[in-house]
Amino acid sequence: MLKNMQKNGFILGAFAIAATSLVVATQYLTADRIEEQQRSELLRTLNALIPAAQHDNDLYADCTLIAAPEALGAPQQPIYRSRLDGQSNALAIRATATDGYSGNIHFLVAINVNGQVQGVRVLQHRETPGLGDKIELKKSDWVLSFDGERVRSENDSRWAVRRDNGMFDQFTGATITPRALVNAVRKAVWYGQENSQALFNAPANCYAENPEIAAIDVVEQTE
Repeated sequence: MLKNMQKNGFILGAFAIAATSLVVATQYLTADRIEEQQRSELLRTLNALIPAAQHDNDLYADCTLIAAPEALGAPQQPIYRSRLDGQSNALAIRATATDGYSGNIHFLVAINVNGQVQGVRVLQHRETPGLGDKIELKKSDWVLSFDGERVRSENDSRWAVRRDNGMFDQFTGATITPRALVNAVRKAVWYGQENSQALFNAPANCYAENPEIAAIDVVEQTE
């Protein structure tokens, strides 16, 4: 009896080790592929927000890592810069809405040098299928309602859903998700408008060896 238990325990232990090794090996072998897929998807999104005719620089490489958690929803966020013939013309700001119905909503918002929104695209979320997921362009054109808008002040009351007397529609049966995204986009756009020149001039440091040290606060730098 004891020998059988020891034998079964050995078999289970060996199986666990083999399974763990397989998972680790799979992650190791696919890490580069996953990273490349994520980079390709990000580039597609960047080029959708900032068309090729608008820039001649490498949007992915011309990136600065910013520490502005109150405005952008995370300890540090990348901001991509668009330039044409040496002239800066747009920013693509990654930000996070931390109060979505089912958690964080990560997105990119592009603004031109005049502070006008060129577009918003949701990168990742866990909102309810059929309700909150209408923030995705492939599910609904709602996200296009940001196009061409500006933020007039830090607490621009127009930047709210209609239920809160704002200018953006909410979804039937789901108000929390659009409310969270509208509020987060407003803060990100205002931050971009107020710090535009400093963001264009900030170092390209997204891929520094130690990004935790490299991340900067452009507001502090411009005071």
